[in-house]
Amino acid sequence: MKRLAIGASEAEMVVNLALSCLTSSSSKKQCLPPTVNFTQCPLLNISYCPSTEEIPEGKSLVVVVYNSLGWKRSDIIRVPVNDEHLLVRDYNGNTVQTQYLVMDNTTGNLRTTYTEAYLGVKSKKVPKYWLLFHVSAPPLGWNTYFISKSSGKENRRAHFSTMEAAQNDTVIVGPGNLKMSFSLASGQLKRMSNYRTGVDIPMQQSYLWYGSSSGDENPQASGAYIFRPNGAPPTVVSRSVPLRVIRGPLVDEVHQQFNSWIYQVTRLYKDKEHAEFEFTIGPIPVDDGVGKEVITRITANLATDKTFYTDSNGRDFIKRVRDYREDWPLVVNQPVAGNYYPLNLGMYIKDDKSELSVLVDRAVGGSSIQDGELELMFHRRMLFDDSRGVGEPLDEQVCIGDACHGLVVRGKYYMSIDKLGTGTRWRRTSGQEVYSPLLFAFAQEDEESWKASHVSYATSMDPNYQLPPNVAIITLQELEDGSVLLRLAHLYEAGEDAKYSTIAKVELKKIFSQKLIKQVKETSLSTNQAKSEMKTMKWKVEGDDGGNPAARRGGPVNNSTLLVELGPMEIRTFLLTF
Repeated sequence: MKRLAIGASEAEMVVNLALSCLTSSSSKKQCLPPTVNFTQCPLLNISYCPSTEEIPEGKSLVVVVYNSLGWKRSDIIRVPVNDEHLLVRDYNGNTVQTQYLVMDNTTGNLRTTYTEAYLGVKSKKVPKYWLLFHVSAPPLGWNTYFISKSSGKENRRAHFSTMEAAQNDTVIVGPGNLKMSFSLASGQLKRMSNYRTGVDIPMQQSYLWYGSSSGDENPQASGAYIFRPNGAPPTVVSRSVPLRVIRGPLVDEVHQQFNSWIYQVTRLYKDKEHAEFEFTIGPIPVDDGVGKEVITRITANLATDKTFYTDSNGRDFIKRVRDYREDWPLVVNQPVAGNYYPLNLGMYIKDDKSELSVLVDRAVGGSSIQDGELELMFHRRMLFDDSRGVGEPLDEQVCIGDACHGLVVRGKYYMSIDKLGTGTRWRRTSGQEVYSPLLFAFAQEDEESWKASHVSYATSMDPNYQLPPNVAIITLQELEDGSVLLRLAHLYEAGEDAKYSTIAKVELKKIFSQKLIKQVKETSLSTNQAKSEMKTMKWKVEGDDGGNPAARRGGPVNNSTLLVELGPMEIRTFLLTF
């Protein structure tokens, strides 16, 4: 962990230097020593960001938003602040709509604990608010926003309200097309509806935990490498959940306290047709001598016939059938663990009308133990070693002085409902945005002098070009000899989408519009040999009569047009010389 933290810190310094160089008006041919010190906020998710919390008189908070994707994108960002009279402007001086949210106690407590545990910094006070505003950024480029103190009442405060009993004991939230209904009596989710597409699915979402096997009856305990529940049904954390609803012009939030150690915020944004769930889980109590493996279970009114789909390292989605293996007769010894799969991107279920998709922001386990259900495992804490080489239980703790407690995890997952056959585009596009989030860098500077000496908005591509929606840049790296390594990936499987599971075309000249490409050399995936010199093996596959169609692949690169074609799921690797 320490090595990773040091590496992340050093990478942050490199990125700040690069952004300083890119945004400086004077850095044409070479990067000059930075005139401004950018900071990033790795602990922004627990509201720790010193740059945003106090803005000096006479200065503005400069927020540079960098987009590493090949498409233009927009989002709602949130920064912790203490001043309720702030104004946000874009680089043209236009006022940007804002929303304030009072900082919740769960986030405040996390911040107090973990800034001291991780940084040795005692929080004197927790920020009062989250400030939310809309940002956008061009492909492979950046945009700049300025936050300053307001002299009047130009900014709009969000409306805060705690919901009370309403008609039919139901509250409906969502400022846009997507709506979610919650029961005021139980505090639980009841249904999810997309008013634009007409998809409407009764739904429940709850938290449960599996008791971990201690290795008593069977010598195999649950631990760091092994998920093995003790055979008892999972325990429901709470059937009645305190509920608080906050409404605003940009986002509606639903805060649910499932128990003393599970807190969830559900967010529905005005311009997005998916729900965002932020969970805070821990410290998991183990005073009862039982290890716990915490899941969320989403139950929808879908007839799924034992079938669900999970991603394979974020690329293709693989069909899974409960208690079944296509290649051999399966004897079911572990009905839960035997049906769990690793998720890096997400999973989905469907019936003959609708699809329910979930994307994750980290590697988790997932399954569908009953028809119409999705399970995601977010946190685990065990008391016994699983005898797989670690030599200790999976009992992670964080300490302040001599006081130690179990780890708290905070993360997000995202959920969408779609008509049958239309969920792919959300999974592919939003999946890339989750995997490559917008990068924020902060500086406190005079706004006018900044604009005079810096480039506030730019893209490295042709201003009128962006990558096709079915193509992503997965590697862009300058090598020691000055050449550039570029990998392009087609995001869709064959037959996955009628429009986008087709040959995609990418114009290299427009990706590098500010440079003159001298040579393009295609290589193997790992860049260790020219593609023209590769020898491919032709395998005889048992049971294959040759009737399966060959995968579609892009043709050779035309040396004059420099147009690259990619077939479904194809990754192509190039070395470019400028």
